[in-house]
Amino acid sequence: MKTISKITIGLVAVAMLMVDCAAEVAKSPASKGASKTITEESLGLRKTDIYTEDSTIADKTEYGTAQATTSTKIKRAFQDAPPMIPHDTTGMLPIKTEDNRCISCHMPEVAGSMGATPIPVSHFTDFRPKGKIVDGKFELPTDVMKNEVAIKQEDKLQNARFNCSACHTPQSKGNLVVENTFEPVFTSKDGANKSSWAGSKMTEALDTVGDESFVTQEDVANKNSPAGTLGDSGH
Repeated sequence: MKTISKITIGLVAVAMLMVDCAAEVAKSPASKGASKTITEESLGLRKTDIYTEDSTIADKTEYGTAQATTSTKIKRAFQDAPPMIPHDTTGMLPIKTEDNRCISCHMPEVAGSMGATPIPVSHFTDFRPKGKIVDGKFELPTDVMKNEVAIKQEDKLQNARFNCSACHTPQSKGNLVVENTFEPVFTSKDGANKSSWAGSKMTEALDTVGDESFVTQEDVANKNSPAGTLGDSGH
C-alpha cells in the first residue's frame, strides 16, 4: 500500500512540473508568434527551387587570360601535384603527338629563359615493360614472369607523357561555394614550385629494376590468377 502511495505522489509531482514548464513556454516571446518556416529553396548551396533547373544559374567559369610567359605561376596543391596551367590555352588544345605547343616553352633547355616550369625528369623516363614490334604491333614478352621492365632515362619526352592536359589543366577563377581550408605540408624545400620526382626516388621499392629483379614463390603460386597476389612480393 505504501508503494502505491509513493508512486501516486511521484506521478502528481511530475504532472505539476510539466504544467509549470508549459506555462513558462507560453510566456516566452518566441511562442507568441508563428515559428520560422524553412523553405525548400533555402536548402542546399544553390538556394533555388529544388524541383526545377529553370532558375538555377551556375557561376560563370573564368580561366586566366594572361598569355604564356606573362602569367603568374600557381603553387602546387600538394607535394609533387601536377602544376596548374596559369595562362590562356587558346589555340593550344587539343594536344597531339605531332602538334604539342607546350614543349616549345617547357622543355628543360628553354624553360628557364621562358620563365616556364621545366618538364621533370620523370617525363623523360621510360617505365614501360620491355616489348617488341611484331608485324607492326607492339607485343609484351611471352614470359611475363621474368618481370622485365625497361626503366631508363632518355633525352626525349616519352610518348606516354605527350598529352599534357591529361594531368595539367587551367585553373578557374570562379568564386568558391565552399571555402577550401586544406593546407599542404611539403616534404621538399621547394615543393610548392618544383617536382621532386628524379633520380632514385622514381624507382624506390621496385623489385623489378636492374639485376636484382626476382619472382617470389607467391608470384609463381598465383601466376594463373587474374587478380595476382597481394602478398609481400611488392609487385
